Amino acid sequence: MPATKPSPNPTSPCAILTIPELEHAKAAALGTLVSLHSRRAYKNAIDKFIAWYCSEPRLGFNRAVVLRYRSFLESLSLSAATINLHLSAIRRLADEAAEISMLTQELAIGIRRVKGVKRLGRRIGNWLSGDQAQILLNSIPQSTLRGRRDAALIGLLLGCGLRRSEAVALRLDQIQLREGHWVIADLFGKGGRLRTVPVPDWCKALMDSWLRSSGVTEGLYFRRIWKNRTELSRGVATDVVWTLVKHYAKRIGVDHLAPHDFRRTCARLCHGAGGELEQIQFLLGHASVQTTERYIGCRQKFKEAVNDRFQISLAKTA
Repeated sequence: MPATKPSPNPTSPCAILTIPELEHAKAAALGTLVSLHSRRAYKNAIDKFIAWYCSEPRLGFNRAVVLRYRSFLESLSLSAATINLHLSAIRRLADEAAEISMLTQELAIGIRRVKGVKRLGRRIGNWLSGDQAQILLNSIPQSTLRGRRDAALIGLLLGCGLRRSEAVALRLDQIQLREGHWVIADLFGKGGRLRTVPVPDWCKALMDSWLRSSGVTEGLYFRRIWKNRTELSRGVATDVVWTLVKHYAKRIGVDHLAPHDFRRTCARLCHGAGGELEQIQFLLGHASVQTTERYIGCRQKFKEAVNDRFQISLAKTA
C-alpha cells in the first residue's frame, strides 16, 4: 500500500489563529513601530483585517487568505496606496506571529511574498503658493493669545516643514543657537530619525511673541488655551493642529488643505528660492531624496536644460 501523508496537526503554528492570538500578534507588531502616526494607521489596518478574517468560516492565516483579502480590498474601490498600506500591516502581523511561534516561517514568507497593488501615477498632495502662504499667515489675528499661538504653530509648519506631531512635541530647550542661527536641535522625526532644523527669523519672531504672552518658560512649547488663558499643565493635541489649519485655510478660500501640505509648501518655496535639493532633504528629514523630489514636484525642464549651462568649444574644420 502506498504511504499516506500525515494529516496536519490542528495545534501546529499552521492552524487557524484565534482572536486572542491575533490580538497578541497585533500588539507585538505595533510595538515595533516608532512613529505614532504609523502605529495608528497599522492598528486600523490590522483591526479591519482581523474583523474580516474572523467573519469568514474557518480560515487559516496563509498566503492564499491574504490574496483573498487583497481582492476584497480592491472590491471596495480603495486607492492603491491604501490597499498597499493594509497589506504592509498584514505582512508585519505575519512576521510577528512567526516570531512568537504562532505561524511557521514558511507561512510568514508566503504572506510576505503577496505583492501590492500597482499604483498608476502618484498623488503629490496639495501646497500653497508663496502669496497664499503669506495671505494665510496674515489672516491669523495676533491680537489674542490664541491667535499668537496659532500663528507660531502654523509658522513652524510652514517655515520649518515640521510634521504636526513634531510641532506639538517641541520643547523650549530644543530652541538653540548654532553657528549664529536659531535651530530646533535634536528633533526626533518619523522612523526615529534625528535632525536639526533651522528656524527662519520671521518664524522665530512669531514664536517669541507667543512665549511673551503665554507665560511658558519650560517644557512643551505649545500649550492648550482655555477661555483665553494658557493651561500650562497641558500641551496641544495633534487634532488641534488639524482643526486650526482647516479653519484658517477656509478663511482664505482654500479647500482640502491638511497640516502635511505645509511640508510640501515649505519644500517648494525653498526650491523656488534656489534651495539645494540635498539641503531641503536635510530640512524635512527624508531618508530618501526621491521623497523630497516628490514633495517639490521635480520635472525635467527642456527650455532651461541644465546641460545648456556649460559650453564645449568645437574645433574648426577646414
